[in-house]
Amino acid sequence: MTIPPRDGSRRRFTVAERWIHRSTAGLLGTTLITAAFLYLPMLSELAGRRYLLVTVHEWSGIAAPVPVLAGLLSRAFRADLARLNRFGQHDRGWWRAALRRRPHPSGKFNAGQKLYASLLAGGTLVMIGTGLILWFPRLAPLVYRTGATFVHDWGALLLGALVAGHIGKASNDPEARAGLRTGFVSDAWARRHHELWEE
Repeated sequence: MTIPPRDGSRRRFTVAERWIHRSTAGLLGTTLITAAFLYLPMLSELAGRRYLLVTVHEWSGIAAPVPVLAGLLSRAFRADLARLNRFGQHDRGWWRAALRRRPHPSGKFNAGQKLYASLLAGGTLVMIGTGLILWFPRLAPLVYRTGATFVHDWGALLLGALVAGHIGKASNDPEARAGLRTGFVSDAWARRHHELWEE
């Protein structure tokens, strides 16, 4: 059943898209938090039960792409993936304007959101690949395990910084958060931030 937009608002995300975001955020958040507890000695001492932390970390990491893969059944989600994967001429202009802290028109997603989605998707796949090498050490020679450890540790740090930046940016835009919570944003907000977005 499709709920019609409220007066003066437009649908930004469907129910399926909102659940995909929440599920992915929950799994990646669990993976990053357990990683911090496993890596930082002061947090490890607080938690104890290292084996449980390792198990939760491994399975939440492996499950991270599942919501996105299940989301491919949603037509709206596939349409948004297509938008996220296409950089247009206006995206170059958006970057120049963003560096000068000036407004610039964008589609449903601006160039920063597209770059974030690409980095997060690629980073998640790299973390899963290196994590599997660490999870099953007998399947790879020592040199691969050493390289995988290096990439996994630094990748976790970079992904953590990326997610923290995403959360920080979202915390400054209550209407964008409302769009993820309710599915709707006001027409005024859409015109101000995503002028080229067509419903």
